[in-house]
Amino acid sequence: MKNRQEVKNIKNKAGSVLGRIIVLTGARQTGKTTVAKHCYPAYSYISLEDPVQRGDYLSLNARQWRELFPYAILDEVQKTPTLIESVKAVYDQFAEPRYLLLGSSQFLLLEKVRESLAGRCVIIEILPLTLPEMLTSSFDDDVKQSFFVKYTQNETERNNILPTFSFDSQFAEKRRVCDFAMQFGSYPALTNDTLSDEERREWLRNYVSTFLERDIRDLATFRDLEPFVKLQRYLANITGGVVNFSSIAKETGVSVPTVQRYVRYMELSYQVFLLPAWFANPKKKLVKSPKAHFMDTGVLRSILQKQGKLSGSEFESFVVAEIYKQIKNNHLALKCYYLRTLDGREIDLLLEAEDGFTAIEVKATENVDKSDAKNMFNLQEILNKPLKHGFILSNDNKTKTFGENITAMHAASFLC
Repeated sequence: MKNRQEVKNIKNKAGSVLGRIIVLTGARQTGKTTVAKHCYPAYSYISLEDPVQRGDYLSLNARQWRELFPYAILDEVQKTPTLIESVKAVYDQFAEPRYLLLGSSQFLLLEKVRESLAGRCVIIEILPLTLPEMLTSSFDDDVKQSFFVKYTQNETERNNILPTFSFDSQFAEKRRVCDFAMQFGSYPALTNDTLSDEERREWLRNYVSTFLERDIRDLATFRDLEPFVKLQRYLANITGGVVNFSSIAKETGVSVPTVQRYVRYMELSYQVFLLPAWFANPKKKLVKSPKAHFMDTGVLRSILQKQGKLSGSEFESFVVAEIYKQIKNNHLALKCYYLRTLDGREIDLLLEAEDGFTAIEVKATENVDKSDAKNMFNLQEILNKPLKHGFILSNDNKTKTFGENITAMHAASFLC
């Protein structure tokens, strides 16, 4: 069992007026049900997977809900979106009832939530595990802040970077969870120590199949899934790359608007996120198309049927997705971009805060040198806010500096 960063946030809502209805959303198998039951053990648990029982719950009026289920966890509520109207009626008529709504289809769930529960609920995303969460063994273990989170909250933290990652007292454990996440991803079920590697790969294959057979069919009625499967594989092959909708349309044999809709489905089901390009400087010629990154490396590699060492683009997606998850989980006031000039200069991740930018380059190498920092030099000439610091994240254990504001360090040291 792994602790989750959002557990404290969810528990803190228990007595809050703003926590009468909490919506937990996220991809299938991210642990929403486990988290909900842990945070609210006294609540009734109602699964709406069973189509027979759904009708029984739909027949209840607001007063009956208050009497029979005043405190309840409603799981897979997107299966019965009209039930959200019942929750709204209970909320509006009675002050005491409290509900957790769980769903793995962001599109179907949040569309109805925004329509019926606007101003009445708190929405919390449960994403795949972060590396600091993977370092825990139970809900009793604190989720420690990574170097990245501590740096974001206090920039002087960079003065505490060890000269080599191997000096870290948790070096072996941090390397272990990082290597594990790069191979199998970070879904909670896979962290079970009793599973063999082949069983983990089988779980991932089944997960990909279930995503296609259930989640996507929930989102849209497809007569033929083949074009979507082609898009899924195409995105997996170009993870970390710029999205060209016209090229994808040619590859999959569908129209550009259909490709855009398919990509949106991948986003809404938490499989992929699009990293927007930064182009706020009108004087510079900058690429404006987004990059696609898979949220989970295990799912990505299952689609590609790959094992072994990550490619450069896969490693980039792994690092960027981990930072993205930590920003979400810690509610950091950062906007995420990448930057690319038309002549090929690129920054893999540009984090914008109110007072400036942090630039991050991702390199799969085990021996970083000055040439890996070349895109950082004179970067301030492009940006419209101060560049506070640049980091090069790699598989090199040694910490290196290239100028006053550029630091190279091991990715696991930065992310754990």
